[in-house]
Amino acid sequence: MTRKNQFWKGMLFGAIAGGALSLLDKQTRSVMKENLQNATDQASYILRNPGEISKKVKGTAVKIKYTVEQVSEDINYIIGKVDELKELTPQVTDMLKDTKDAFSKSEENELFEDILGEDDKDLTRQ
Repeated sequence: MTRKNQFWKGMLFGAIAGGALSLLDKQTRSVMKENLQNATDQASYILRNPGEISKKVKGTAVKIKYTVEQVSEDINYIIGKVDELKELTPQVTDMLKDTKDAFSKSEENELFEDILGEDDKDLTRQ
């Protein structure tokens, strides 16, 4: 035999020995007994009711398919909105620059009016 096969055999025997040693604890034995009983009950139920299990599996598959379709639609919607934002961003930026320029010019006119005084306001508006 090769070393590889001996390694896996050693792993198997070590696992069996470790499992057997852990069963020396009373609480571990009782938990394992309950788990084994539950697994046996579930296996026998599945063997007695294969049609019901098949229906449940098909129902779950339909739910998963529906969920995947919904997620796909949601992702496509989000991608569309991101594309719209990419197109709108330059337009919004230009609008903000224009607004800033308009306010800056208004503030400059007010500054000139303050500097020139009340009598010379007509000069700044011409």
